[in-house]
Amino acid sequence: MIYKSWHGFCLCGEEADFPSEAQVVSSPFAPLVFLVWRDPMKHRGYFAIQSLEELTEEESIRCLCPCEAALPEQTSEPLAEFVQEHGAGVLNLAFQRAFPWLLSQATPKHSGFKITLVGLGDVGGTVLTGLKLLGQEIDEIAIFDPNQAQCARYEMEMNQILSPDGRPLPNVTICPEEELFDCDLFAFTASRGVPGLNSGVKDVRMAQFEANRDMLDHYAKLARAANFQGIFCQISDPVDNLARSVFLASNRNEIRQYDFAGLLPEQVQGFGLGVMAARAAYLARKEGIDFTKGQVYGPHGQGLIVANDRGNGYDTVLSETLTRLTREANLRVRELGFKPYIAPGLSSAAISLVRLLRGQDHYGAVPLDGAYFGCLSRFTTLGVSLVREAIHPALLDRLSVAHQSLREFDDV
Repeated sequence: MIYKSWHGFCLCGEEADFPSEAQVVSSPFAPLVFLVWRDPMKHRGYFAIQSLEELTEEESIRCLCPCEAALPEQTSEPLAEFVQEHGAGVLNLAFQRAFPWLLSQATPKHSGFKITLVGLGDVGGTVLTGLKLLGQEIDEIAIFDPNQAQCARYEMEMNQILSPDGRPLPNVTICPEEELFDCDLFAFTASRGVPGLNSGVKDVRMAQFEANRDMLDHYAKLARAANFQGIFCQISDPVDNLARSVFLASNRNEIRQYDFAGLLPEQVQGFGLGVMAARAAYLARKEGIDFTKGQVYGPHGQGLIVANDRGNGYDTVLSETLTRLTREANLRVRELGFKPYIAPGLSSAAISLVRLLRGQDHYGAVPLDGAYFGCLSRFTTLGVSLVREAIHPALLDRLSVAHQSLREFDDV
């Protein structure tokens, strides 16, 4: 293996893979990034590994479990020990913007973030309120909505909120469309075609897919044109399918051919699973079910999976009961005559976005084998790091079915 130094990173790959200005070094140093070429339609773009075995493991739902793959052939023991101690990143050079994205990670931010929030409906207003109060790391929240009066109203009211502890709160500004992607996080909450309270639609989220996909196509193209180096946070439903649509749309050229010159897969995340975790915990308390080791996975909708325990304590009957109750929790609010947007806006979006900025474990839909799958992950300098835990075989089978369903969804 060849090691070269480039902008503070140690790159490891073949001679033809390196940028021209990279300089040869004799041994690896941290942060170490492996350079690979993999099918961009179904493989990840930049992700973190904790062991050298993870470098060559099959990208599947089993990436949520401890790695069982064998070490790559001709692997030196010192390199394996180095990765075990320091971790490493894997960069897929099939994406044209791979190196610019890596360079953007060279000086990670821990404060002073700017967020652009698009959409100031019920969900967007709730997300904005949560970010205003919780976002200690955020300097500015730039808001955009076709309704200019709504923008003016939120700019005035949000900037009239007192700090509970004297620390400065994020400044809320109105964003012109040409500056939408001058930010660290782009949060999209706008939605079209939301079924009414008496529509009788069982899966409200999927009913929104086509209308929201068409609207998002415009913003994906803007992100591509702006050479966006931040994270596109997809919040409107169905988040998993729409996150995939954003990624694909940004990687098509003017004649709709894939050139993979747009966003890397990890630059898009879907945010809908946080509220499902909160609902599952709430319902478990009401049903007297121990949820201390509980977990939620998969799509924010009918494919959701709730587990009473992800490990040896997994109980199929209890888990299926919790799954059903959690899937239907939004219907209980609608039956009262209200749209359920407060808990989703806070748990799925505002709180999860803040945890992402802090590098903490958070619920989100991240790329995995040709789909965006909801799970726990964290964002690091070395890429998205999946939270890997021992998963009961019966639960893993359920996750595989849900993942396959997402992969087969026709969103092209």
